[in-house]
Amino acid sequence: MHSVGGLAFRSWASRRSNSPAYVLVHGIGMSHRYLSRLCTELAADAEVHMIDLPGFGGLPKPKTSPDVAAMARALGTVVDELGLREATLVGHSMGAQWVVELAVQRPDLARTVVAIGPVTDDERRGALMQSLLLARDSALEPPRANAMVLTDYTRCGPLWYARQARHMLRYPIEDRVALLTVPLLALRGSADPIAREGWVRRLAARALAGSVSVIPGHRHLVQHTAAASVAERIRAHARGATKLL
Repeated sequence: MHSVGGLAFRSWASRRSNSPAYVLVHGIGMSHRYLSRLCTELAADAEVHMIDLPGFGGLPKPKTSPDVAAMARALGTVVDELGLREATLVGHSMGAQWVVELAVQRPDLARTVVAIGPVTDDERRGALMQSLLLARDSALEPPRANAMVLTDYTRCGPLWYARQARHMLRYPIEDRVALLTVPLLALRGSADPIAREGWVRRLAARALAGSVSVIPGHRHLVQHTAAASVAERIRAHARGATKLL
């Protein structure tokens, strides 16, 4: 457990000395559980840390709701406590916002950034539209994956989800990626209705060094349903990553 300014975080580590380091951050409503397959794949030859953020995964809900910038600042302290520098920061969905902001604020912590299924599409930023897209995606995700999502959403609760969703919809990730001093990989499943191809390509194009990778036949939970393929793409990206400034 980690406590930062009254915010409770929890981390899981797969330690491997003298090896690349990855930090995995879940999306809104979720926990580390749907990142565990990706963690297992990456941990074959790297050190991997999964982090649960305040109010998610059964952690206490703060009295105030930190926005993306505030959450990223606190997350940076957690990464400091883990003793990491120049890690590959991997975020899924809203997690992509948190790791992008962390890398902008604390470039010393990032070797590169991987945004899986990044939100929120600047042409579809309304709350109702995002809810409809989520429902559309969930209808065709595997039943076991949907069961995990439902369980984590229940633990999160509608109030905390709604409070964080306000920040998610307001965060201009397309502007923030332009400030990254490390490469960005935007990764999506080809059938993801939330992170559409046009949006992901626009996002990558805003970064100083942005690239796109697409996993055929998978949806928004691609890091869970195609963990081996996602890990392979992330490894290849991280191997070639160098600081830009």
